[in-house]
Order: sequence, then C-alpha cells, then structure tokens
Amino acid sequence: MSADGSRRACPRRARPRGNRTRTIREPGFARRVSLAIAVVILVPLPAAPALGAQGLGPEDRQQLRATRDTDGTLQLDGRLDDAVWARAEFATTFWQREPDEGEPATRRTEVAFAFDDDALWIAGRMYTDDPDGIQAYRTRRDQNTGSERLLVSLDPYLNRRTAVSFGVNAAGSRTDWYHPEDNVTNRDYTWDPVWSARVQRDSLGWTAEMRMPFSQLRFNGDESAWGVNINRYMPDVQENLLWELVVRSEPGWASRLGDLTGLEGVRGSRGIEFLPYVAGDLRTPTGGPMAGVVTRSESRVGADFKVGLGSSLTLDATVNPDFGQVEADPAVVNLTAFEEVFEERRPFFTEGRQLMEGLGPRYFYSRRIGAPPAGRAEADSVVAPDQTTILGAGKVTGRLPGGTSVGALFAVTGREDARAFHFTQRPAATDTVESAVPIAPLSAFAVARLEQEFGEEGSTLGFTGTTLSREGRPELAALLPWRAYAGGTDWNLRFAGGEYELTGHAGFSHLSGNPDAILRVQRSSARFFQRPDRATARLDPSRSALSGYTAALGMQKVGGRRWLWRVQGEAVSPGFEINDVGQMFNADRLTAEADIAIRETIPTAFARAWQVGLTSASSWNFDGVRTETTFGARATATWHNYLRTTLEGGYHPRALSDHLTRGGPLMETLARWQAGLALATDRSFRTGFRLRGSYGRDEIGGWAYDVGGALTLRPGSALQLEVQPSYRRETESRQYLTTLSGGRRATFDRRYIFSAIDRSTLALRLRGAYAFGPDLTLEAYFEPFAASGRRHGLGELLEPGQRHLLPYGEMGSRIDRRVDGSWDVTEGGRSFTLPDGDFNILSLRSNVVLRWEWQPGSTLFLVWQQDRSDMRTSGELVDPGRLVDSLRSRGQHVFLLKVAYWLPI
Repeated sequence: MSADGSRRACPRRARPRGNRTRTIREPGFARRVSLAIAVVILVPLPAAPALGAQGLGPEDRQQLRATRDTDGTLQLDGRLDDAVWARAEFATTFWQREPDEGEPATRRTEVAFAFDDDALWIAGRMYTDDPDGIQAYRTRRDQNTGSERLLVSLDPYLNRRTAVSFGVNAAGSRTDWYHPEDNVTNRDYTWDPVWSARVQRDSLGWTAEMRMPFSQLRFNGDESAWGVNINRYMPDVQENLLWELVVRSEPGWASRLGDLTGLEGVRGSRGIEFLPYVAGDLRTPTGGPMAGVVTRSESRVGADFKVGLGSSLTLDATVNPDFGQVEADPAVVNLTAFEEVFEERRPFFTEGRQLMEGLGPRYFYSRRIGAPPAGRAEADSVVAPDQTTILGAGKVTGRLPGGTSVGALFAVTGREDARAFHFTQRPAATDTVESAVPIAPLSAFAVARLEQEFGEEGSTLGFTGTTLSREGRPELAALLPWRAYAGGTDWNLRFAGGEYELTGHAGFSHLSGNPDAILRVQRSSARFFQRPDRATARLDPSRSALSGYTAALGMQKVGGRRWLWRVQGEAVSPGFEINDVGQMFNADRLTAEADIAIRETIPTAFARAWQVGLTSASSWNFDGVRTETTFGARATATWHNYLRTTLEGGYHPRALSDHLTRGGPLMETLARWQAGLALATDRSFRTGFRLRGSYGRDEIGGWAYDVGGALTLRPGSALQLEVQPSYRRETESRQYLTTLSGGRRATFDRRYIFSAIDRSTLALRLRGAYAFGPDLTLEAYFEPFAASGRRHGLGELLEPGQRHLLPYGEMGSRIDRRVDGSWDVTEGGRSFTLPDGDFNILSLRSNVVLRWEWQPGSTLFLVWQQDRSDMRTSGELVDPGRLVDSLRSRGQHVFLLKVAYWLPI
C-alpha cells in the first residue's frame, strides 16, 4: 500500500489514447502486393480514410511483476485481505477495446499476481458506481456469456503464438480455453484444467481470487517472463477492457501480450493425476409391450491417467473412455452422396486435439476411433453393438524448450461380433439357431504431429503422420483395407508484423488390402472411379493398394485497418484417401479461391463496425472438367444499438458434376442463386435473440427457403433458457433416386434416375440450465425433429453432360404408382419398378444431466437420455403436430450414473 492507502500501480510508460495510438504501417512491398490483389479481383470499393487507432507493437510491451508469497498465508476466499496483496504490484490502467477503442476505462480495475511453490494466484478488485447493476449469472463452466467477468490470458512458454485464458464472473462461475494459434477468436474450450476461484460482492463492486496450480500449466521453467494480458468485460455499459491494448484491426493475440516477470525459479510439478470412474446404465423401451421394463443394464469401470514427462510433455492414457456430453448428435436427413460429420464430444479425445491438427487435410478425425462397426449381419433377429469398444488409448502432448510442439496418440479398438438369430417354424415349436457374425476387426490407430516455431513473427512448420492396422479377419477382407498410412507437411510463414501469411501443405496417402476392399474404396463417393466417361484414374478391380497426394499454396492478408484478402490453390489427386483415420469428402479436384474484404473497426456515424467482402471459387477434376463455381458476397454491420446484421448472397453458374449420378457419367448442374439475412442481439442482453432467413431458386423453378432463430432468456441469476426453432421448405429439381441396368446406349446402357422432391424439415431445440452453484448444475437438451420428402416428376438422364431428363409418363412412356408407393415404369418397350422414395421421419433426442464437481477435478454425472424415432413411407408436409407425435415414437430411455475421482499423486 502507498502512504495514502491506495494500491500501488505498476510502473508503466505513457499509454496511447484515442487516435494518438501508434500506427502500424505496411511495408512498401507488402502494401503494393495488397493493392495489386485488390486491383486483380476488381472490387469497386471506396477508398479508406486515414488510419486510426492501432495496437502496440513488441517494442511497447508492458511489464507487470508477480510477487512471491513468502509468508505462505494465501487463502482462496475472494476477499483480498492476505498479506501478500498489501505489497503486490497492481495493474490499474486499462484501455477500451470496445466500445471506444483506445480510450481509457470508465471504471477502475486493479489486478495483481502472486505465487507460491504450487500455484499462480490472481487478485482482482473491480469497482463500479452501481453495485446492484452488475450482471452476474450463475452458470456451468464455460457458459458465462452475458456476465461481468475478469479474464487472464497467459503465454507461459513465451512463444508469442499460443496462450491460455481463464477467468471468473461476478457470480463465481469459471471459464477457460486454449488459443492454439495467434488468434484471439480461435478458442478451444476443451482445455479444462483443475483450478479454483472465489468472488465477493460489496458496496464498491466485486473482488475475485483465482488459483491456477502450476501443474495445470505447461512451461519450460527457464523463460525470463510469461506473456500476460488482463481483460475485464462489463456488459451493463458494453465495455470490454484490456490492460495491454490489442485493437480489433490488429492480427494476433499471444504475440501482443505484455510480460509477467518475477517468476524466476518457478518449476511446474508434472506429477501423476489419476481419474478413475465407475459408471452404470439402465435401458428401457418407450413403447410396446416391454415399455418401462429394464431390458439391458451395464456397469463398467475405467480410468484416465495423466503423467508428467519432465516439465514439457504430458502422457495421457485411458482405459474404457466414457461419455462426457450434454447434447446428443442432432437428427439429420442426408440425401447426398457424402457422409454426415459430427463433432467430437468425448473428453479424452477433445483435450489437446489441436496439437494433432495442422493446416490442410483433416488427417485425424477422432470419431473414427470407436465408430459404429462397418460390418452387418443378416438374420431374422440381430443383436449388435452400436459402437466398437475402445480397449485403451494413450497420448503424449506438450512443447519442448526449442519451440517444438508434440502431439501423438495411440488407440486400440476390439473385435466385435453380432449375435444373429435364425428362426425355423415347426408345427409345435420354433427352432432358434444363434451364430456369431464378425462385424469389426481388432484395430490399432496411431497419430503423430510435430510443429516447429521459428522467427520473430511466429511462423510454423509442421509434420503429421497417421497409421491404421486392422486384424486380418477373413470374413471382413472384402470390406476394409488392412493398412492405411497418410501424412504430410504444412507451413504458415508470417511476416510484416503478422499481417501477411504464406500458407500451404503437401501430403500423401496409401492403402493396402484385399482387392475387393480396395475396389470399394475406388467406387466410394470420394472418387467414383467407375464413372464411365472418365479419362484418367479408371477403375481397376485387381488393385491391392491405392496411393495419392495433395498440395496447396495460399497467401493472405489477415490484419490491417481496411483491406483483407486471400488467394489459394489446391490439388487433391484421385487416389488420395484418408477416411480410415481422417475425414474428407472428395478427392480428384483442383481448386482456386480468392476473397477480398474491406472493413471498418472504429465506430463512425454510420455504425460501430462493418465489413463487406466478395468471394469466388472454382473446382476442376483431373480430367480438366469444371465441376463447380461459386461467387459470393457478404456484408456485416454492428449498429450503434449493438444489433448485428449479416446480409449474404451467392450465385452458382452451371457446371459438370461428377457425383450427381453416383458413379455414372457427368451431369450438368443447374444455375442457382440464394440470399440470406441474419439479425442478432449482443451477448450482454438479458433477453437475446438470433433470427435468420434465406431464399434461393434454380433456373427451372426449384426453390428453397429456410427460417430459424433462437431466443435466450435469463429470468433469474441462475436459470437460463433457450428456444431454437427452425423450418426449411424446398422443391429440389434434381434429386438422385437410383440406377438401373437396361438403359440407352447414350447413357452407357444404364438408367440414371432422378426426380423432383418436395421436402420439409421442422426442428425445435430446447435448452435449459439451472446453476445451484458454480460447481452444481442441472442441464437439459430436448430436440423433437420431423422431416418429409415427396418425389414427383421422375425421369432418367437424357444425355451425359446434360441437365435434361427423359421424363416418365411422356413421349410414349408410362408410369403408374402402386399401393405400396413404388412405381411401375414402361419406357422403350421395357418395364421396370422404381422404389418408393417418399419419407416422413420423426425423431426425439433429449438429455438431462446433473453435474456436480464435488471437489476440484472430481465429478458426478447423473444422466437421463431419450432416443425415439419413427419412419413412414409417406411424404406429406410436416407441421408442429408432427413434433408432438415424436413424443409418442418408440425408442428407449437410458439412465446413466458416473462418478469420477481426481487423485493427484
């Protein structure tokens, strides 16, 4: 304390105010490149006014010193009455990032750092002239949007590229995330360290204490300082403060942090953390004669381990990893040729995954591990597991002192068999024969990535490799390749203060196995080697291996007051295949993309901020056929009342698709356009909403509109509700139905049959959360879903490379619909039957989760899940009554209990 009783502020240089802040100027060459790109793309946008407030560069970096707690008297209670805070160095000068960039804070904030042998401590005093007006909502961890909060960002490695952020709101709810790159908006919320915080409210405002154990932070121990920044967000006055100002037009985050000094001699204790769990579940049908009867019960045990390998690396291992999600995968109706991709939610695979992901291809998609078995059993009755069992998994992650990031994972999934039952009816009895049908082999997955940082700008060079080895079960030889290898290198070269980036990647893939399995890969939707009019990469049934490559190069301007742009080209060879461990939609493509945008980040008389951009992209296959072209425009604005508006549109001219006929010849696509509008309130509003709508048409009368939104309510300090309805109605002019033999010579003796389809989709997502305290929450997720499709206007492709159909029921052909919905067609003197393609689907998925972190790192979950569904072959349009019908659909209740105990050793 100073002589007058006030807290001591840390020594600091004079700080910028308003437009007197230092201007970052583009180098001459970089500026010429930027202008040249704008001219080439021909965007007639107005000239930018004079450059305003910009952030501080490294030469202006601030310093704040942490104080050692020599007395050992620190207590986590949020009161700031410990002796160490009386002699600590407090940061007191903060600057507005929003709303008035570069201006001083309107309320006083004081933050100091201290440490002992085990942890870093942060103290904050947040003043206000209206204590009753503080917005403070009790929420689950990482869900405290809309509350006043204090947030600290650290770069313990001082690599100026990555950072971690953690903070607490005025109600005591915590949040934390990881910045995997030098970008403030790129946040990985799967980083969940074990740490604590406490807050107190009084007549001056509120105070907070945070304790972050050194064992939860990764650092080398020999840095002269850590990167640091402090953020206070005050939603009642829309003010977002930073201690080290980083303006909105500046690229980067970790590279702009100040320095936290005084931590010399601190060593991270990377001991052993053991998290055993016990879990059990009960399953009961929701309908039929067995409703309410327990039909299946299971109990299981498992554990997660975390072991420090020196101060830089961490070994994580798991045995029988378990659930960790509140929301179920959403219901979808997929009529495309490509798989539906869902987000990973299992904690073991989400934590640290950014260290195994690089630029370019998605070599590692963790949901391949423990995925549904690929095999199927045919019998009168089949009992099969929904997922393959993960026998065990381990990973090593961290960063070496030389700036090399390491991420490696190994996992083994077990063999799976389905129980197949065949029934034979006799006059007096029924004979049952049970057999085991192999549906999944024993499999071993391995993923490794190294990324090296270099240069003052934080450039990176990375290498990724993946392997998959499957047990050679003869029954599955024709289904799955036995070996899969993939990998490559990627780079991000940053220069001109990080405003410009030269990015790219190069990689390969190789599969080997039974020729029948490799044939399946050749015929898959990622490449369609069987296409009859291919000029390159034709189908070869004798292959026992498949190899391919990919490469890309791009240049982009990511910072600066006004102009942003990007140009990129990419090649993916026809044989490139990573879907055994990774995820990709299609190979055999060459793409070129260019984007440009102009923006304003400083409030003007027109708006608080705005951005207008144009995009263009085209793709070709390796035959030189243009398969897709897109032109787009997007405009966003944040108005003075903090309402955000987005207007966007796009146009797709005709092209030649190589996947519409599902392995048939090329087919011309229809020219189409679409436009959309979205409105959203600011995150600080007690009652917030998001609204969106879009409309589009194609050149022969197909159309679609989509409306939806969300309403968020906070009726109290502990309760939050969200209602998210959506409705889509469309008439699609060209929807694939099936392929039959016996076609005309022009279409290679086959019939590629399409129809128009009237579709409707209605969904209502409901979320609710009640926080009894920061560590005890009750959450619910409820989603009734209904979708329908009715086909009409059936016909077959008239000529390859055309968009026209030969319609059934015209030009001498005849089509009649049967009672069961199928179609009898007579055309060209031949008769054939088409399947009924109509559908009406119902789904209800819900979760109710009680989550109690009864001590730091130790959690109890009590879960009630519902999964109901129904499908009819009728295509009537859905309405709200169908959502009510989903509540009566058959399915199952699942009740789960999980208790995990965190034991640091």
